[in-house]
Amino acid sequence: MRHRLLIVGAGALLLLGACSRHTSPARVIAPAAPPAPIAEGAPQIVDSADGVHIEYQVYGQREPAIILIHGWANNANYWNAQLDPLKARYTVVTLNLAGHGASERNREDWSMANYAADVVAVARAIPNKQLVLVGHAMGAIVALEATRTLGARVIGVIAVDSLKSIGQPPMPKAQFDELVKPFRTDFIGHMHEFVAQYLFNKDADPAFVRKVADDMAHASPQVAVPSLEALYHYDFTALPEIHVPIIAINSDLHMPTDDARIKKSVPTFRSIVVPGAGHFLMMEAPQRFNPILLQAIDSLRNS
Repeated sequence: MRHRLLIVGAGALLLLGACSRHTSPARVIAPAAPPAPIAEGAPQIVDSADGVHIEYQVYGQREPAIILIHGWANNANYWNAQLDPLKARYTVVTLNLAGHGASERNREDWSMANYAADVVAVARAIPNKQLVLVGHAMGAIVALEATRTLGARVIGVIAVDSLKSIGQPPMPKAQFDELVKPFRTDFIGHMHEFVAQYLFNKDADPAFVRKVADDMAHASPQVAVPSLEALYHYDFTALPEIHVPIIAINSDLHMPTDDARIKKSVPTFRSIVVPGAGHFLMMEAPQRFNPILLQAIDSLRNS
């Protein structure tokens, strides 16, 4: 009887196994589909060193990558007139520094070093072996700081209407305080006055002047004012550490570019002056600016 129960039990187990094989066939798991490629110019996010989300966009797929860094109280759209001619030859990367555009502003220290960390984070997110950093105004100083970290990947820095004051005595603190005070008391109103008075020639298109003034007046005072203070305190004595060529494409607005004086602090410096242009020469005069920019990049590639 016992043997019979064992046989019946074994048969039941075999039957259950057979039923399970027939009624529940093994599932075949298909391999995961590869992720869809990111569309050209689609916004992407990377974390800066302090965890702040930085938005950037990538166009084109060639070497080197040209990283375009906007200036104080501006955003990545200020480079729109350069995208088509640049991406036809190179990879082009635009970004919004922390506190600007769609990037986050959860930061307390608005130093040039922290802005440079934003650029470094974006640079590390792209595969290009060579980089050219192009910075407008404050963005040029950010580019210099980022170069100190990125090292040999950077083959050159191009400053746009910037670095004119290198080698000059710093502005007296009392004078700087007077400059900043109106931004503290009436940021929007004073920004409109400042832009019209200091950043454009008298014959500039009034509609364009107004657009830029409106843009900059909508910047966050909690970001813009401490960024001005950080610019004032920036120490240019570290520049000799940067051995790559530095080319400035400058306007002749207000202050001339004194190559001889600047070269004493930055031996690799040279400038190209676009006469009659304002501070935003890449926007006001792209038909003149773009060929100069392309030629400057080519000279860096061949140096």
